[in-house]
Amino acid sequence: MELAYYSDYAVRLVNSEEPARGKDSLTSVEAVRDLFGGNASAARRATDADVTRFRSVRARLRAVFEAADGDDETLAVDLLNSLLLEFPVSPQISGHDVRDDDGRPLWHMHLADHPSNATAGYAAIAAMGLAFHLTEYGVDRLGLCQAAPCRNAYLDTSTNRSRRYCSDRCATRANVAAYRARKRLEADRSDSTGLAAPSTHRTTASGDR
Repeated sequence: MELAYYSDYAVRLVNSEEPARGKDSLTSVEAVRDLFGGNASAARRATDADVTRFRSVRARLRAVFEAADGDDETLAVDLLNSLLLEFPVSPQISGHDVRDDDGRPLWHMHLADHPSNATAGYAAIAAMGLAFHLTEYGVDRLGLCQAAPCRNAYLDTSTNRSRRYCSDRCATRANVAAYRARKRLEADRSDSTGLAAPSTHRTTASGDR
């Protein structure tokens, strides 16, 4: 499994809350377990106590994205380092019983689950995954959606570092809003100058039928 894959753990946790909309899906132990995706063994360790602990880690991970979004590279790194120190990982070489064409294991690096509790395990994986993404691609690849009021976290993997939205849906909504804003501005300018906006319709000449 690619180590960069683990950065998705951070995104999933951060996006379990939408502060600007007053929404929070992290309200039960079942919601905590859902964040683990296919890692059923780790999810089973979650208890009711992990709900509060997960929320605390979520706030700290969001702060990393907010610092990156605000171009404060040093703060983003410092915040992430504090998580790495508090939630260390146990890297292991793993094959997961996957074989190549010659029957040999496909060895790769794997982050072992933390044994103490579900929050520690998840936080360790999320922080390390985010750290790999940051050091591989740069702090500016950690973003917050620009389609207000969304502000969901995302990881920019575009070739030209151009991503600004967390999803196609938000990109479309932002483009529509920008288009309508331009139209309103054009209308306001026409009203202030007393000139009608250019028409795309053919003017009917006298005598035409």
